[in-house]
Amino acid sequence: MKQLFPKGVFDLKRHDTTARNEMMAGLIGFFTIVYIIAVNSFILAEAGIPIEGAVLATILTSFAGCMVMGFWANAPILLVPGMGINALFTYTLVQSMGFTWQEALAVVFISGAAFTIISFTPLTRLMSNAIPQSLKDSITIGLGFFLLLIGLEKGGIVIRGTSSIIALGDFSSGKVLATILTFVIAIVLFLRNVKGNFLWSILIGTGIAWVFGLLPHQEAVHFSVGAYKDVFGGMSFDKVASFPFWVAAFSITMVLVFENIGLVHGHTKFMGQPHKFERAFQSNGISALISGLLGSSPTVSTVESSAAIAAGGKTGLTAVTTGVLFLTSILFIPYIKMMPDNAVAPILMIIGGLMIENIRTLNFSDLTEAFPSIFIIAMIPFTYSIADGIAIGFILYPILKLAIGRAKEVSAPLYIIAGLFLVNFIIHYI
Repeated sequence: MKQLFPKGVFDLKRHDTTARNEMMAGLIGFFTIVYIIAVNSFILAEAGIPIEGAVLATILTSFAGCMVMGFWANAPILLVPGMGINALFTYTLVQSMGFTWQEALAVVFISGAAFTIISFTPLTRLMSNAIPQSLKDSITIGLGFFLLLIGLEKGGIVIRGTSSIIALGDFSSGKVLATILTFVIAIVLFLRNVKGNFLWSILIGTGIAWVFGLLPHQEAVHFSVGAYKDVFGGMSFDKVASFPFWVAAFSITMVLVFENIGLVHGHTKFMGQPHKFERAFQSNGISALISGLLGSSPTVSTVESSAAIAAGGKTGLTAVTTGVLFLTSILFIPYIKMMPDNAVAPILMIIGGLMIENIRTLNFSDLTEAFPSIFIIAMIPFTYSIADGIAIGFILYPILKLAIGRAKEVSAPLYIIAGLFLVNFIIHYI
């Protein structure tokens, strides 16, 4: 198996590993992240993308992301459409800001291009240093609460009324009972660290839906590539000259840059190869750009990469293996459409909870740091807008620092970013 790849492509010998070990790590990584096909596809579908097209876009984007990471960075990091950023795509760009899904894909493409430029220049360090850690952490926490809310809604546990007030759902309904039962099973499998726990949760949840008579009605199980022809390259730049378009692109770029800086740092440190950070981060930028072209929300260096690394993955062959497995999953697309809400909702809730864990890093002893973070965390789910939640926190931060005479603690780039967010608010809400 060592002869499968030309010498030097993955440099297996120098990394003290074998092709077999790398492929096994890639297989384990695939089974920990394959749930993203169903979950991301359903979120994209709520933006208006045809479900079959959304599934194929998710698969091809994951394949491309893993290939870029494997061959460019030679790192065992898995790049797939990110949870949180897909919610920003659907629930903020499309449902809140009024973009069509085609226009939202154009936003993804532009933000991916900006991310790529940042990743290949000293702007990476500049932007990372310009934004306080408290604001970076609060974005992740806010996204976690947002995903938790979406999962609760999708499962029928909470509902939004006509006045947008959140209320408890009907706990006597089959959907809610099926969601609760699936969640209990999912969280137990997760806490017991069962391999492929999310995939098992979705399969078991689908079985529970069958028992409750909740499976989506399907006239026939079939798949046609034709459903994807309008999604691939389906970007629309009709609103590229509008201010909201660039606000949206800016917001996605900020989330992508800060989320991936943290994720890539963590992964490269975990695998004991911090020198691979630069190329791994660049791979994120290239993959995010490709995402818009292929018809999906942007990719990120998924948290589940740690499973592949823990399984012995040391090189890009791990990521390439996972990418190839994603491509073969095209054969199962017809059955993904049969997955009910109660099978997907618990996954959103658990991932949201994991993202909220970062709240322990916040410094509540300094209120000029704490309050902007708290507002980001609260306003993202309360406004149902990730962009607005981030904007409020970024505006409040320099205001509080100025108010108590600590203006020098705010970097010049942050003043500019806050100013841009403030101008956007004035234009749209005043």
